[in-house]
Amino acid sequence: MTYKNEIERLFKAHYGQLYQLANSLLHDDDFARDIVHEVFASLLDGNPDVLVTGGYLVKAVRNRCINHIRDCEIHQRIAYRYFLDNKEYDTDDWPDDETIARIYHHIRNNISPQARRVIELRFAEGLPFARIAATMGISETAVYRHLSNALKIIRKKLNENG
Repeated sequence: MTYKNEIERLFKAHYGQLYQLANSLLHDDDFARDIVHEVFASLLDGNPDVLVTGGYLVKAVRNRCINHIRDCEIHQRIAYRYFLDNKEYDTDDWPDDETIARIYHHIRNNISPQARRVIELRFAEGLPFARIAATMGISETAVYRHLSNALKIIRKKLNENG
């Protein structure tokens, strides 16, 4: 039996259970289907010598769902922080996907590596300034300055581009 046939057998045997798991975690049919399909696609691209079991598949789907949820939360935190500090903010108009993509673009391309790390620790991991300072080996004042400057740059770049 070939590796591809084995993956197909696993897909037929476990798809329903994996889809239900993903859907119960994400509450979104489309994302649940996508995540289960991504897991099986990664198996086809992966090492054929790896033993794949039902338990492995459940963990892979669960981990991808958790990563998706985490990414959505990061996305929301950054957007929330940006609009809290923006004086021209209209409370009825949350950022769209394009605006959030632009924020990520500016973080990657216009912010120093140290400031990017501060943003990641603050928004992705939700750490307070004191823990960020301890983690990075800098003062809390430096953490505040990096974060403040990064947010100013992001706001400026977004305002320049409309």
